[in-house]
Amino acid sequence: MTTIHSLAVFCGSRVGKSPIYAQAGRALGLGLAKAGIRLVYGGGRIGIMGVVADAVLEAGGSVLGVIPEFLKQAEVEHQGVQHMVVTDSMHVRKTRLYEEADAFLTMPGGLGTFDETFEIITWRQLGLHDKPILLCNVDGWANALVATIDTAIAQGFAAPGCRNLFEVLDGVPAVLDRLQTLPAGGGGRSDRL
Repeated sequence: MTTIHSLAVFCGSRVGKSPIYAQAGRALGLGLAKAGIRLVYGGGRIGIMGVVADAVLEAGGSVLGVIPEFLKQAEVEHQGVQHMVVTDSMHVRKTRLYEEADAFLTMPGGLGTFDETFEIITWRQLGLHDKPILLCNVDGWANALVATIDTAIAQGFAAPGCRNLFEVLDGVPAVLDRLQTLPAGGGGRSDRL
């Protein structure tokens, strides 16, 4: 049985050009509900984030949405989510997502997804937490993101060990399998700053 009970998912507020991204989001949502893992996400009803949330809810799973007040209209707040937290800033939103999660998963998305992903990887590098971070490589989407990190390492801007801060998994089935064996991490040491 998994020790991951709550997973923060970072993903797009758009579905992307290929239907494979929405299909992956749906498969993830159904799989999380089946595994009894609570979805923690950005609170929107549109894009891949909406697809994932809808699938979790359809399968009888638990969802916590966290959305800042100023994005409620822009992201179109999901009205079907059992628990919705409205924050006063993006920073508070990300902090709450972190606090509520045993692990983190990045699915395809845009700039906001990159921001959340890099911040949570950086927090792990700084010792603020030791929670697992997974990148779901759907149809090669994560290749460029990983290449950016590899380039920073190759150019001497990041330590080689930074590559161990996250795992890259090819597709949703691999993510769901990994979640069943993944131990939850801890809070880390903020005194390392």
